[in-house]
Amino acid sequence: MKYGIALFPSKKLQDLANSYRKRYDTHYALVPPHLTLKTPFEAEDNEIEVVAKELREIAEATKPLHISIKKVSSFSPVNNVIYFKVEPTDELKSLHEKLHTGSLAGQPEYAFVPHITIGQNLSDDEHSDVLGSLKMLDIHHEEVIDRFHLLYQLENGSWTVHETFLLGKENE
Repeated sequence: MKYGIALFPSKKLQDLANSYRKRYDTHYALVPPHLTLKTPFEAEDNEIEVVAKELREIAEATKPLHISIKKVSSFSPVNNVIYFKVEPTDELKSLHEKLHTGSLAGQPEYAFVPHITIGQNLSDDEHSDVLGSLKMLDIHHEEVIDRFHLLYQLENGSWTVHETFLLGKENE
């Protein structure tokens, strides 16, 4: 089965992201707005129990994360993804690194660029037009996230939560 690890932002930020995603993101119906911490990976049922145990330990040793979004950006010209850029804090980078050790060891396919996708699979012209207008938005959003989620992919391609991990011992 295919799994992934992500942070879900507050409802307020999800609603803002979805106001764009429903028009510009082909994955809108498959997964809520999120910040990917570990891209999809394959695991068997018996393996995922070991992974979940490690994730509990990582979560316990990690304090809640402060995230800050100040602009819209894009991965163009590599691909036509438009996103809310999440400022890459040391805490966020550290959590990302921890999620690529132990039974989850492996080199990420891409450098870690914390973001929340709001548009993807756009034509070059549409990407250019949409990005141009969204870059003019005055976005200043900050919040604290106190949990991350192990997700799995259903047969229809959508993602659902397998388990939620609260950050820091004080959340137990």
